[in-house]
Amino acid sequence: MNHGDEGKMRLSIGACACGCDDTLSLTNGGLSRRQFMASAAGAATLAATGFGRAGQALAQSADTKSYRIDVHHHLSPPSYIQASVANNFGDGLLRGWTVEKSLADMDQAGIAVSMLSVTQPGVNFTSGEAARKLVRECNEYNAKLISDHPGRFGGWAMLPLTDTEGSLKEIAYALDTLKLDGIGLMTNYRDKWLGHPSFLPVMEELNRRKCVVYTHPSTADCCVNLLPNEPPTLVEWGTDTTRTIGDIVFSGNAQKFRDIKWIFSHAGGTMPFLIERFIRQPMIEAKYKPMVPDGTLAELTRFYYDTAQTSNKASMSALTAIIPTSQIVFGTDFPYRTGIDHVKGLRSSGIFTDAQIMDIERGNALKLLPRLNA
Repeated sequence: MNHGDEGKMRLSIGACACGCDDTLSLTNGGLSRRQFMASAAGAATLAATGFGRAGQALAQSADTKSYRIDVHHHLSPPSYIQASVANNFGDGLLRGWTVEKSLADMDQAGIAVSMLSVTQPGVNFTSGEAARKLVRECNEYNAKLISDHPGRFGGWAMLPLTDTEGSLKEIAYALDTLKLDGIGLMTNYRDKWLGHPSFLPVMEELNRRKCVVYTHPSTADCCVNLLPNEPPTLVEWGTDTTRTIGDIVFSGNAQKFRDIKWIFSHAGGTMPFLIERFIRQPMIEAKYKPMVPDGTLAELTRFYYDTAQTSNKASMSALTAIIPTSQIVFGTDFPYRTGIDHVKGLRSSGIFTDAQIMDIERGNALKLLPRLNA
């Protein structure tokens, strides 16, 4: 693989009993030795790259300039708030959302455009005509906000994914009539992840349209209330993002539907930490080799990953060890976190140059959503 001038490293994977060739070349997105140095050496590198105290002050002085694009920003349409109350899901932040709160947070953090999406559980709590109706109302409300606030919002359309006919109709309406920017999917739909065969007709249509598909974690039926002291936000959602990435790759969907542009939340969940297992899967089990003819990394490095709740040194070090900076996009998870948290977090992490931060906060999203450049 070749990512232009991006740095190169060797990823060495321990040998296994099968005797596989276990050393792989890996091109990364701006990784440097400072991500693996001790804290004292890391501090010296930080200063040398302009992210010492003076560099941070300079960067933070520009924090309020409105150029950023937030791909992970939630809205709560009135009908969705009503459904939340009636079906006993959601929390005060979901139910208390207003467009004024979104705009205020965006202005504070210098966010020019936020891509709006309904948060989890989407319509996993319902089905049939009720799900179709709620999806339609939420998508129309999303489109109305875009129209009412020119230049400030874009939108990911909801789908009732377990309903193939309803999903295909909603894709056409949301993209052709409402002119929303792409599709927003949950990572699972009642214990079916995004590589499931029942979703193939929808994936075929999304691929035909060359859609941007943003994904958001949700609690699968299998994994509700596993531990009394661990809400799903703590471990399960990052894990479920990883499950659906693995399902898309090893079902063969990533290879088959190459024109879908995937965005995964929260830096890909636990995928960066589990990268050895992802890489070795087709080495250990031959049936997976046709799904990744160029290797697992060739698929993973085509996807996009947002920074929501992961704008810190540990998460970004892990992600950039395997994913080029060109595939990282800015996300905030508003209203559950603020935009300014992530603006400051990216800078204080010490992982990126100023130019890379500009790409993450704007340039990479414009490649996916060129209409926003207007």
